[in-house]
Amino acid sequence: METTQRPGPTVFVLFGATGDLAKRMVLPAFYRLALEGLLPDDWLLVGNGRGDLSHYDFTQHVADVLTQFGPEPPRGEGWERFAQRLRFAGGGFRTSDPGSLLDVLVDARKEIGADAELVHYLAVPPVAFGGLTEALGEHGLAHQARVVYEKPFGTSPSSFRELDGIVHRVLDEHQVFRIDHFLGKEATQNLHVLRFANGLFSGAWDRRGVRAVQIDVPEKLGITDRAGFYDATGAVLDMLVTHLFQVAAEVAMEPPKSLSADDLQSAREEVIGCFRPLDPAEVVLGQFEGYRDVPGVAKDSTTDTYVAARLWIDNDRWRGVPFLLRTGKRLAATRQRVSLILREPNGTLSDVPRTGNVLGFDLGGSGAIELSFVAKRPGPALDLDVGDVRLGLADLPYGDPLPPYVRLIHDVLTGDRSLFTRPDGLEQVWRTAQPLLYHRPEPQPYAQGSWGPAAAGELAAPDGWLLGG
Repeated sequence: METTQRPGPTVFVLFGATGDLAKRMVLPAFYRLALEGLLPDDWLLVGNGRGDLSHYDFTQHVADVLTQFGPEPPRGEGWERFAQRLRFAGGGFRTSDPGSLLDVLVDARKEIGADAELVHYLAVPPVAFGGLTEALGEHGLAHQARVVYEKPFGTSPSSFRELDGIVHRVLDEHQVFRIDHFLGKEATQNLHVLRFANGLFSGAWDRRGVRAVQIDVPEKLGITDRAGFYDATGAVLDMLVTHLFQVAAEVAMEPPKSLSADDLQSAREEVIGCFRPLDPAEVVLGQFEGYRDVPGVAKDSTTDTYVAARLWIDNDRWRGVPFLLRTGKRLAATRQRVSLILREPNGTLSDVPRTGNVLGFDLGGSGAIELSFVAKRPGPALDLDVGDVRLGLADLPYGDPLPPYVRLIHDVLTGDRSLFTRPDGLEQVWRTAQPLLYHRPEPQPYAQGSWGPAAAGELAAPDGWLLGG
């Protein structure tokens, strides 16, 4: 999966350059790439938006963003070299009016070379994807370019098919990078590395060795800074059909022929095709108390800020094993964890604690692999207890973990599509979610700082949710 290929001259066009996503994720990631020496020798970043900022004003905006969100304050020679490569093209970008982008790109190619590769990053709401894609084709900016689409890629089965049709009328599939930053996490990538490289775990990675899987992403955060987007999206579209389904596929996929981009993508998409359509009776939606008081949220909103679901995978490896998926806003903790609850071995020991026999992956930060196991408690009696071992991935010798957006943008620059989604898998994702979208349960209220609606606990029986309640 790793590549040492160094990208050639590149113009990186960031649509929505002054928006929230660019501010929190994309610009800090791009600066980190510069600090790590992972950008091309010759590059320019051109921000695009409806405003009419000068190059200088945009540079100051980027400095303010990095001061607030890092990875470190913009100062010194490193920042000066970075700042000299920032440009802005205002006036928006539409099929009927390209604004100033075409002129700025002409100047950019005069500066770093006429053969500079174009990478377009669409850090905009999903409703804008189709129009921007058509504009790229109309104005001659799609040829041999790479285009990055944020999630969700569509908001329903029909909107997915419509967007997919637009994209493939303008671009070939190898040009398309549908980003899901959970796939760029170090611990997510270790889901398949730990399994395929260690016989201790590979033999137990199926229904004979695993009793249940939990993929749990609670968040303390609310939605204040993105209320308009979130109220039109909700937890199901924002998290379930994107991140949680993709992580479930990463856990459940069959061994790929190799770790090449095509083989990894094929293995991931093949198992998504085995996802059973969700049963709305096995889904609990929630909305935190006070959500409708958030500025930008409709006073009668029924948007879900919480979802817990039981997913089944109908293949020989996983048949009968529940995959329990949960996420929500304003919950009691912020965590990102995958837990494989292993079956207790048949034997002579009784009263084995059920909280042992868990292989966990902490997806937060640099990531960690965790193991809970049953051992004899030291002392004269045969008392059983649970021990925990944790390996922080940043602690591995010579490790240099990259945040997920940094890793994925670097993969775009080098053309590595291993950790990006494909349309056949997304078609199956929407097939899986369709019953829930068309027969949506009423969201249940839950207190801020809690673990969500009490009804969600029944989905995880008999083990219960390993995080909290």
